[in-house]
Amino acid sequence: MTTFTTILLVATGVGLTATALASLVRIVRGPTILDRMIASDVLLTTLMLAVGADMVVRGHTDTIPLMTVIGATATLATIVVARFVKRRAAHQPQQPSTGVGHV
Repeated sequence: MTTFTTILLVATGVGLTATALASLVRIVRGPTILDRMIASDVLLTTLMLAVGADMVVRGHTDTIPLMTVIGATATLATIVVARFVKRRAAHQPQQPSTGVGHV
């Protein structure tokens, strides 16, 4: 590999690693279930990007089914969490707004 390709691969690896770590922190810290859901979507997208980068570097298409499963899992999980949050919000009593922080 050329030097430019090596530098590009290292930069890609560092970027994907930083993104994965940041999303893991958000999954653990929250504070809400929606924050955790978005972070898990980011983590799964990062995983898909890593698999795609591996396909480019190695010159194969063997892991396309894996990318499809990861994408379907992320989509279904988002739908399930959205329905859960909607149902939970419907069952909770409305709290009066204090007007603080609203524009």
